[in-house]
Amino acid sequence: MSLEIQNLHVRTEDKEILKGVNLNVSKGETHALMGPNGSGKSTLANSVMGNPNYEITEGKILVDGEDITEAEPDERARAGLFMAFQYPATIAGVSVANFLRTAVNARREEPIKVKEFGSALKANMDLLRIDPDFTKRYLNEGFSGGEKKRAEILQLAMLKPDFAILDETDSGLDIDALRIVADGVNAMRGPERGTLIITHYTRVLQYVTPDFVHIMLDGRIVREGGRELADELEEKGYDWIREEVAAGAA
Repeated sequence: MSLEIQNLHVRTEDKEILKGVNLNVSKGETHALMGPNGSGKSTLANSVMGNPNYEITEGKILVDGEDITEAEPDERARAGLFMAFQYPATIAGVSVANFLRTAVNARREEPIKVKEFGSALKANMDLLRIDPDFTKRYLNEGFSGGEKKRAEILQLAMLKPDFAILDETDSGLDIDALRIVADGVNAMRGPERGTLIITHYTRVLQYVTPDFVHIMLDGRIVREGGRELADELEEKGYDWIREEVAAGAA
């Protein structure tokens, strides 16, 4: 089973942002998509999840061979896609626990039993080292950056999607919060899930080792490789790739 992105072109208003992106994430694989700010990484994530602010003008998005290019966001979620947002929304008046239970039930034929939900929630909170009182708070209201990201990873743990897209999950985290989030991501890895980590830093990759690394510049994936590609970026930055791409286009 795989998430396939084929020749994806995306625009917002009058600007083309993605210019023919191809990417294939299979179950059991962890991919890192890296690139400087403005390269199109978050546009790709939002387009895959069906954000209506992004217009797909060409290309396809497939989940296990099924074309979801025109599907609504909730249909994509039921098809097994999940996205952890760079800037998670605040929902006043809705507790973390109630939000999670509603999200879990949206993917089920029958509502989850209270005891089953409570057991799963406790197990995942223990895994992520989250205080039990955390789930009584309103979703993201007054949360620190680290708490917001931890809540996103808790959603990932509870929903158990086939494919998880983590958009800048490491941004704004101190080292302790980064390690806890990375531990949660690692705990969710396995043959039943494909993961795409979107970042412009290499520091999260010190804790979550990707199988594949993709570099995006100006709306295109221009380099692909293994973990060593991220190490090279850490050492040299992005300028050497820009120069190589420019030389190849000359």
